[in-house]
Amino acid sequence: MTISASSYATLSDPDLFDDINTFARNTRWLHAPMHDLTTYGPVLIGALLLTGWWSARTRADARAVAAAGWAGTAALLALALNQPITSAVAETRPCSTRHDILILVTCPSDYGFPSDHAVLAGAAAAGLLACTREVGAFAAGFAVLLAFSRVYTAALYPHDVLAGLTLGAGFTVLGWWLLARPLTALTELIAGTPLRPLVTAEPKRPDEGESYSEGTERRAQGTGGD
Repeated sequence: MTISASSYATLSDPDLFDDINTFARNTRWLHAPMHDLTTYGPVLIGALLLTGWWSARTRADARAVAAAGWAGTAALLALALNQPITSAVAETRPCSTRHDILILVTCPSDYGFPSDHAVLAGAAAAGLLACTREVGAFAAGFAVLLAFSRVYTAALYPHDVLAGLTLGAGFTVLGWWLLARPLTALTELIAGTPLRPLVTAEPKRPDEGESYSEGTERRAQGTGGD
């Protein structure tokens, strides 16, 4: 099934896309920033994931480190899950079917619903919110901005990015609800191996007399730690 421009109105309000495209025509100063954002957005998402992991690692918080690891893993899994959905829906992009609009990107040859960019951003942001509020909040704002850039540049329709954000975030939240405990336990296990530097910046001290998880708990309560 291929969804063309003629059946687009049954899926989304066409006026919203047209309004955003008109806004793009009237904001030439935003063309370059939006083009760069939509092009390099996935790279910046990767940087945010690394920032979240580094922050959790520095705090020596097993649950936060596990959440950071899940955020990156979930983003990739959600992206993979999206591929058969995109192919099944087979919705054509505005940049490939509409000739009356301003197009600011090279039009991708694949289908657009749900948006890969939005799936990736939504999944990463949801995972980072479970890791660290500050980085997570920034990632959530960035995800919305990246999604908007896909519509602004005419690569996608609004419902494409909305579906992508929902799918990505929903997948991550559900996965974390199911896997938080085992992933946290795995992180604590890793802390006792030579891979410890991946989950905590604190060196292992033979005389510290407490496990990684106990130390994390004490620090969270503000009653222990150096």
